Amino acid sequence: MKKTLCALAVGATFLTPALTMAADVKVYGRAHVSLDYLDDGADYNEVGLSSNASRLGFKAEQKIENGMTVFGQIEQEINFASGSANDDLKFATRDTFVGLKGDFGQARVGRFDSPFKAARGPVNFFGDQLGDIRNVTRAGNLRFDERNANTIEYKTPKFGGGFNVTGALSLHEKNSPDAAKDGSKDKDKAYDLALTYKEGPVDFAAAYERYEEEASRGERDGFRIAAAYKITPEFNLGALYQLLTHDDDKANPDAQVFGVAADYKVAPKTYVRGQVFHRDVDTDDANSTLLAVGVEHRLDKAVRVYANLATMLNDKNSNLVPWKEARSNSVAGVKDEDALGLSLGFRYDF
Repeated sequence: MKKTLCALAVGATFLTPALTMAADVKVYGRAHVSLDYLDDGADYNEVGLSSNASRLGFKAEQKIENGMTVFGQIEQEINFASGSANDDLKFATRDTFVGLKGDFGQARVGRFDSPFKAARGPVNFFGDQLGDIRNVTRAGNLRFDERNANTIEYKTPKFGGGFNVTGALSLHEKNSPDAAKDGSKDKDKAYDLALTYKEGPVDFAAAYERYEEEASRGERDGFRIAAAYKITPEFNLGALYQLLTHDDDKANPDAQVFGVAADYKVAPKTYVRGQVFHRDVDTDDANSTLLAVGVEHRLDKAVRVYANLATMLNDKNSNLVPWKEARSNSVAGVKDEDALGLSLGFRYDF
């Protein structure tokens, strides 16, 4: 990995001037770390350091003939908490794609957040932090907040004041589909359709996603609707509902997630936020409830600090935790135990 990154750095040094002449190329990144206290409700209660979806990326955009624009992105996760762990990472592990946009809308291909995953945006107040909503929406084999490979996506131009429709097809999970056509992994596609609206104080998204029967986690369907409304310029109130079903509903019983979240700007650079989301599973004593509160202060447009407190209240057959998603510091939960975490975070976008 070190050799790969060195080669890329050297290549970028020589190629950047040439690329700049042809396209608008931007190097960007995020360093997001936190100091956490995690308590699983049983034997584990420790302080640790976490890197939270930190990243390094390259974006390029260039206008071409007929009024169209070609664009591309390469993005890699970087571990700022334990740098040596980066030796095991592959390049372009996050949203990586190439596409065209113009009056017709936007089309792109690659591996990136599915329209279903993006539809949680209106209530993503604790994204990549302790208390991330994905700790209840993305569990077990009922996983839909994914970044699917080999995806073709089309997004319409804006219509009706603020609406967009996005459709995506993930052709296959591996590097190639099954060439032998012997019934092994032939039917592992994923289908997405989403409707979004963002205009003025309203932010709305609804999405449907389906995985075929030979997808790695089985045949399953998901529906999600999320919305937020700025009651005042300072106060943003949101809600989400999600229904997930699986073909094998005995091993993977249906699950609903619903709840509310709020974000309030108490000072020009300071925000307080909170949320409560309940995961209702169609089997006995397997429900969970995520509660989180936090305060964030922005030292600058690029720099913010925050403190979050989150807990997961588990039934006796549930072992979810509020810290699993998008963080390097994580431990498994314990059934019938409530998990609690406190996080002090620092994020620098460059």
